[in-house]
Formats: sequence, C-alpha cells, structure tokens
Amino acid sequence: MILNLNIELDREKFKTRSDFLLEKRKVVELTEKTGRTLNQNSYLHLLLTILAMDIGESVEYVKQYIFKRHVNTELFVREKIDRIIGKVEILRSSADLTKEEMTTAIERFKFFAKTELGIYLPDALSEHDQLELLRQIDKQKNYL
Repeated sequence: MILNLNIELDREKFKTRSDFLLEKRKVVELTEKTGRTLNQNSYLHLLLTILAMDIGESVEYVKQYIFKRHVNTELFVREKIDRIIGKVEILRSSADLTKEEMTTAIERFKFFAKTELGIYLPDALSEHDQLELLRQIDKQKNYL
C-alpha cells in the first residue's frame, strides 16, 4: 500500500493500519518512496511510444532494449550471481529510480533518438498535444 502522507485521507489510512498492525504485534516493513514522479512516468511512456511508432517496433522492445539496455545501461543493467546458472543479467525497474536518475535517463534517451536516429522527442507536451498523441496511439495500438 502506497500512501502520500501529505494527504489527510492517506494519513488517516496510515494511522488506522499501523495501529491495527501494532495491536496485533505483526512483523512489518516500512519504506519511504522517493522515486520518480507520476508525471515523469507518463512522459516517459509517451516518449517510448513516439519512438516505437516512428521505428515500427513495440513499446516493450523500445523500453527494454533501447531505453534500458542500450541508452541507460549503467542505470538499469545489473549482474546477479545465480547459484545454479552463475552470472545472469537482470534489468532494474524504472520504479526503483530516483527522480534525478529518471530525469537523466529521459534526457539521454531524447539525445540518443535525435543524434542516432534523427527522431525528435519533445521536451514537454501541452495538454492538446498529449491528447492528439493519445489519439494516434489509440489508432495504432494493435501494432505497438
């Protein structure tokens, strides 16, 4: 359960739940979320979709292979030692990035698209542009 303690309703949910768990003497884990913002996530998804449409690949391919593995390797690619297989490569989730790391990853992606592919990815999108792009995406969703 993710709660924003700046919101009164979420503070009340937090208090109620934590009091309940305390009373039951449960084992709990409390973590602070400081990752990327929802706006960054939406913006990234739109950029991934724009590039996918322009190059004729799926959004998932663009995300996994271009954005994570090729452009932002040091942010996303991790090596893990599996007890059976040995060294394996795993991809970090963008949900684990800080706001600053996400900003860096997006800027690198836009630079790569421009310099290596000749594709412009917008710095920001107006509400009108976002709606138009979402319409285009909806028309082509079977191919993405």
